[in-house]
Amino acid sequence: MVALSPAEHWTPVCTLGILGGGQLGRMLAQAALPLGIRCIFLEDDPHCPAAALGPVYGSNQLADFAAACDVLTTEFENTPLSQVDQLAALGRTLQPPRQALATAQNRIQEKTLFNQLDIPTPPWQAVSSADELGQAARDMGLPLVLKTATGGYDGKGQFVLRDLSQLDDAWAMLGEFAGAGGQLIAEGFINFEREVSLIAARNQAGQVRFYPLVENHHHQGILSHTLAPAPEAECLQDAACDYLNRLLQHLDYVGVLTLELFVTAQGLIANEMAPRVHNSGHWTIEGAACSQFENQVRAVCGLPLGDPALQQPSVMVNVIGQHPDRQRLLSLPGIHWHDYGKTARAARKLGHITLLESDVSARQQRLRELLDCLPEPMALPDWLDQTASDC
Repeated sequence: MVALSPAEHWTPVCTLGILGGGQLGRMLAQAALPLGIRCIFLEDDPHCPAAALGPVYGSNQLADFAAACDVLTTEFENTPLSQVDQLAALGRTLQPPRQALATAQNRIQEKTLFNQLDIPTPPWQAVSSADELGQAARDMGLPLVLKTATGGYDGKGQFVLRDLSQLDDAWAMLGEFAGAGGQLIAEGFINFEREVSLIAARNQAGQVRFYPLVENHHHQGILSHTLAPAPEAECLQDAACDYLNRLLQHLDYVGVLTLELFVTAQGLIANEMAPRVHNSGHWTIEGAACSQFENQVRAVCGLPLGDPALQQPSVMVNVIGQHPDRQRLLSLPGIHWHDYGKTARAARKLGHITLLESDVSARQQRLRELLDCLPEPMALPDWLDQTASDC
């Protein structure tokens, strides 16, 4: 008798096709499985993190991939729009919508949309020549941040201009993007108190659910820690929800959408949006009643959204570059380790750790022990020693 594979024993409710096979696709598939939903992936690396959860199709198999799934979504905002258009030509619709992806892929379009919807942003100007960069510096003052309009993430594709003597250096570093027919964007430097982000889900019926506002900390341009909820979140949640809801409604959005914001003395200032599940929402797997990943699956598959309520205060720590001491790490109480199945490499996100702990002093001690399990322990975040103040 020939043994059947697990897949042959199982008839899924539907098949979800995910463009991309990284760790986000992997965690989407992990959330889909308990709902009876099978996932397949469009990804040119057959050994990608998501490969353990379902079949992987190469980009040259796009038509076969489209035919094999019932619903389509993406794990990354930089999904090539050409693939989205090819899917549309095959009669297939991707959620989130194309407009959301196109807007998030171009910082100039993104800031234009924010301003159109009266969502506060830093002052900014499009720049396509060294002379225009000099004029932007004179108009907005220094420091300012010069960024590529497209591409760049985790701090890449940026130059902080602090003095006019750096104009030539800034243009030498990034000007080729403008010279190649693209544009740069110059943004006024914001003196912010902290960075926060808000995640929401909207389904096909227009139902919207917001997660608690969280606070983010970075190391060398990469997210290192997220604290959920953000300290004094109640002072900022309503305004953040209002801004994010404007985007959801304008884009007729379906799926999970994230808005990154700066907290300033003048209020919240929008930095950027991400039309996907987000690194600052990984804590929701254990810390929320329904994770961002499950709500993405529910939204695009036409299901009611789950409860985003906080179950327990959480800290999410990214593991970057080298793997942790797993034996020591997993011996700590309240710890949840997520391994993405990647080989170690400098600046590469290899996994994340979620710490659940309501008591502030206990959380501080656990986090100190957690960081000590990493090959290169990161500094203890300042917020653990801060006390809450009035709004």
